[in-house]
Amino acid sequence: MNALPLLDSVQFHSAFSLGANVTLLSANIRNDQRIMKGSGIYTPFSATYHHAWKGDPEEGRLLVARVPVLEPLEVKQSAAKEVEADSCDDHSPDSVHPSNPTFISFMFHDPFTFVLLNETQGDVKVCNGTFCCRLQYRWLLQDHKELYALGAFAGLHTVDGRYALQVCAVVRCGGLDQSSCGQVVEEAESKMDFLLAGNFDTKYVYPSILTSRMVLEQPESLQNAPDGRVTMKHSNMKGGLVTTCLYGRMYHLDNE
Repeated sequence: MNALPLLDSVQFHSAFSLGANVTLLSANIRNDQRIMKGSGIYTPFSATYHHAWKGDPEEGRLLVARVPVLEPLEVKQSAAKEVEADSCDDHSPDSVHPSNPTFISFMFHDPFTFVLLNETQGDVKVCNGTFCCRLQYRWLLQDHKELYALGAFAGLHTVDGRYALQVCAVVRCGGLDQSSCGQVVEEAESKMDFLLAGNFDTKYVYPSILTSRMVLEQPESLQNAPDGRVTMKHSNMKGGLVTTCLYGRMYHLDNE
């Protein structure tokens, strides 16, 4: 079952491949009534996938991709860290003080703490308890008319499953009111250059960038620091941003 804005099938399958440094072959069931669709072949560097829309033919789709032999995870992270270190002086979510009003809105039944992204560019922080997320952003077009927010959540998800999370997410809101932030959105026009960071208490963090009509984009760079800080950077987006997310799973807390 797909669950926008954080858990569309192609979005999370790609995120799992990148975060776990594995090749993932996903053959999903097509069932529009149960919101089930989206299959692909994912590596940490590429994604070959098909995401059907309601009304599309139900015949299967053959996907073919050449996949690489993967390096050990430690090597990949070290290389990403070197690239990221040249791009920004300070990635720490704790280095920026909250400057905008925050609000609570539910996303997939979880109470996220949000802050709106109202400026043409900015450096903002939002916290949910002691878990904090930071976003440096710049809109590519200053007159965009869509509402976006940075959200943070740390806690136990208890609807349709029980699992512990730490999540940093930038989402396009469903309308122009803050109460619509966290709603299902499938299309967008606004594009941004951004650096998204969070301090996680888990090494299992899955990054994703989902653009309009379920099109994936690969992060420009990704850093996993020894202290749990994860930083994702991206620029020159090709599609309008629906969601970008650092989805952390606290597996050891699922049964508490």
